[in-house]
Amino acid sequence: MGKLSYTARIFYGIAIAVLGFLTLYYHDFPYILIPPHDSWVKGLTPVTYISGIFLVLAGGCIVFGKKIMPVSILLGGMLLAVFCCYFIPYQLMASSRYMHFGEWENAAKELALASGALVLAGLFLQKLMPLGVVLFSLTIISFGIDHFLFAHEASDYIPSWVPNHLFWMYFTGSALLGSGIAIMLNIRRALAAILLGSMIFIWFIILHIPRVIADPSGGEVASAMLALAYCGIAFVIAGAGAAKKRA
Repeated sequence: MGKLSYTARIFYGIAIAVLGFLTLYYHDFPYILIPPHDSWVKGLTPVTYISGIFLVLAGGCIVFGKKIMPVSILLGGMLLAVFCCYFIPYQLMASSRYMHFGEWENAAKELALASGALVLAGLFLQKLMPLGVVLFSLTIISFGIDHFLFAHEASDYIPSWVPNHLFWMYFTGSALLGSGIAIMLNIRRALAAILLGSMIFIWFIILHIPRVIADPSGGEVASAMLALAYCGIAFVIAGAGAAKKRA
């Protein structure tokens, strides 16, 4: 499990660093870091650059194992603050469909990234691990529900060479729901997290990489990095659970 946790940390760190590079390259935040915005964000160029640099440095520290605990706490705190102080008010006030579950998808993605930072910090400060695990589980469960709610709309995302698209949407939705519940309730948590991470890594290889090659735009790269980050978070949880069991 040691090698698994090491690889998982690198996956998450790379994802965060690339999101930072995207922020700097496009002079704008990737869609999952803040809610949809208009031209007002162009007036916050210094904030955009500072945020991008911070994400690159935070991701680099995580990849190379430098100051992981303070960096992860700072990163997780920042992402949680954005979720609580920005995403929630935006969804409640700016969106007329805030009661529609699918409207919260991007907020859940940002919360999942925050949970990953807390899980990493929890490797050193155990009090943070339960919070990170619960938040990650909730987001995975929400993604599973999305697979059922939007199965027909999202089925075209699956490569054309894969048969029975609708079946795979429901199958992966069930897998997300089951693994999220198992991780939250600590039911064979390490095994559930390994299976979840493996499934998401397969998505990263067969779904996201070809899409990035075909269209290397910021949105596709950001989506691929999200998958890589989720995979890393799941594997870190698996490694932590196995280590605790051995102890």
